[in-house]
Amino acid sequence: MKPSDGRRRVIIEDIQPQIDAGAHPVLRVAGDDVRVSAVIFADGKDELAARVLFRCASDKRWQFVPMQPEGNDLWTGRFVVNKAGSWRFTVLGWVDHFASWLTDLKKRLAAQVDPVTADAPPATEVAANAGLNAGARDIALALRSGAVLIDEAATRARGDDARRLHELARGLEKLADEKRSYYADPCGDELLKLMERYPDLEHATRSDTEVPVWVDRERAGFSAWYEMFPRSASPVAGRHGTFKDVEKQLSEIAAMGFDILYLPPVHPIGRAFRKGPNNSTTAGPDAPGSPWAIGDTTAPASAPLGAQAGGDQGGHKSIHPQLGTLADFDRLVNAAKGQGIDIALDIAFQCSPDHPWVTEHPSWFVIRPDGSIQYAENPPKKYQDIYPLNFESDDWRGLWDELYSVFEFWIERGVHVFRVDNPHTKAFPFWEWCLNALREKDPDVIFLAEAFTRPHVMYGLAKRGFSQSYTYFTWRTSKQELQIYLEEITQPPVSDFFRPNFWPNTPDILHKTLQEGGRPAFMQRLVLAATLAANYGIYGPAYELAENVPAAPAAGKTESEEYIDSEKYEIRQRDRNAPGSLVPLITQLNQIRRANPALQSNASLYFHSIDNPNLICYSKTTRGFENTILVVVNLDSFNEQTGWTSLDMKELGMTASESFLVDDLLSGAQYTWRDRSYVALRPGVQPAHIFRVRRMQ
Repeated sequence: MKPSDGRRRVIIEDIQPQIDAGAHPVLRVAGDDVRVSAVIFADGKDELAARVLFRCASDKRWQFVPMQPEGNDLWTGRFVVNKAGSWRFTVLGWVDHFASWLTDLKKRLAAQVDPVTADAPPATEVAANAGLNAGARDIALALRSGAVLIDEAATRARGDDARRLHELARGLEKLADEKRSYYADPCGDELLKLMERYPDLEHATRSDTEVPVWVDRERAGFSAWYEMFPRSASPVAGRHGTFKDVEKQLSEIAAMGFDILYLPPVHPIGRAFRKGPNNSTTAGPDAPGSPWAIGDTTAPASAPLGAQAGGDQGGHKSIHPQLGTLADFDRLVNAAKGQGIDIALDIAFQCSPDHPWVTEHPSWFVIRPDGSIQYAENPPKKYQDIYPLNFESDDWRGLWDELYSVFEFWIERGVHVFRVDNPHTKAFPFWEWCLNALREKDPDVIFLAEAFTRPHVMYGLAKRGFSQSYTYFTWRTSKQELQIYLEEITQPPVSDFFRPNFWPNTPDILHKTLQEGGRPAFMQRLVLAATLAANYGIYGPAYELAENVPAAPAAGKTESEEYIDSEKYEIRQRDRNAPGSLVPLITQLNQIRRANPALQSNASLYFHSIDNPNLICYSKTTRGFENTILVVVNLDSFNEQTGWTSLDMKELGMTASESFLVDDLLSGAQYTWRDRSYVALRPGVQPAHIFRVRRMQ
């Protein structure tokens, strides 16, 4: 079949970045740029030109930036995404007849012999000199051809530009009429800029591929999360905490430098099969239960039903009555915003046996042969207090709509950040539909995927709308493990859709490193999380107090990552500012992160060589090296470690032999460094250097 226009000679291939051939959007945050590359070529030797066309979905017109040839038919261009929302880009390429003419003219001009400066030709070159007049005639003809191209550009221009192009065309014709024996280059910068402004795009090739880009607000790309249980927020021992108690701690949390406060589920907790302390299947009458066992239709309404804007009685749109009312929650959200903090809610799509959905929509659950509902299991573990949802339900449309409405309910109450529990156990088509519909409606919303599972599954969730993702950081402890993993997730293609969030601990995870290494290990892992990743978080006050005692291993296991006396099953009240607290270090690290733009992105992360496997060295920089951070961390929680660096000076924006100053942002010390410098770090005293690099004056 013949093409619609066979005069479009340019071929465009391999446009990058794109995710799964454009099936999913490239991920960026507002203010980022998108570096586009493509293979662009055509028949023959004509010069080519290309543009990246781009626009936000809310814009009617396409914008463009020129692309530059990088060699071997590879072209690149960059554009900035300046607001949150949906964007698209594509590539336009064309044969640039004016540039081809200009290249040919310059060759002809260069082949001339200047009669003023040239030496008298030897007798053997008489024949060649005899051809000068013919060469001059060719140049004169070329000038006339150029005038035609410039006149054509004038028809595409307007106003003064059109007038000036016609004048420049007449100038070339006049020059050709002079029939000179030697011509200087007649094409100045003015002509080149005007011709670049009005190219001939009549036969340009536009790629069939329009690549989607999703742009999140800045906090999706740079954030510090703090997780706490509101029921443990009371200053009175043994008393159930409230939203008002959490509100009183906001200034302290803000002072530590956190900008997202994450609350585990705040809904009524089921009574059937309620878990007791340390995940016991026997719960006393005062056991608060697990917040993830959501739903209790017998709980008092947290607000009059009419005031809940469609909220359910005792389900995912209700508040645990001991935490307060919906009005109390609204005040907390607004007070947090006043401190520069987003409240993040945990969305756990699962139900206790007492959830209203169980009686109202039994088809949303798996019914066993005996007529009972299938509870959650991970043999040999049993979770009788939790019913998982059935995404193969005949009423899957009704289920999807109700789950969507849960997000919508809390977004309308001012919540724009959600930590989603176990999203990998829910249907991927649901997430793709739900999250993208919510984002299109409100581009400010941020979703964190809590999925510690296989890489392809985690990556699949990120492609389908999750703004941030939990990672394997907790289990990457050696230098080699950290470097290999970080290089995978902070570089394309993974970094184009997967945005990591590093957590050294969670209520579910107390890693062996922290159990055995104690406070020095907590310091070390905190520095790594806060400087390796632009997004990180901690579960407190357990982290500030370096709580490191695990629960007994489960049957058949030799180790446990569960906390003893876990807050998941009981109320725990602590003083995060107790002696030995890590609050000062946490505060200092968050101040360093905010003051240094290099730490607010992962794109420039680079690992430098250091001759001790217990020391890890890496840097981050801004694009123009206005801000450069160099970090060295002792990975040994027990012993002092020393070593010599071998820095890649190019990655620091310096020459190989250059000396430079480093300001230690942790200790306040200043040193003069070279590519090879000595380091000594003691765990528990100074486990790391965080250097701001400065050139010598």
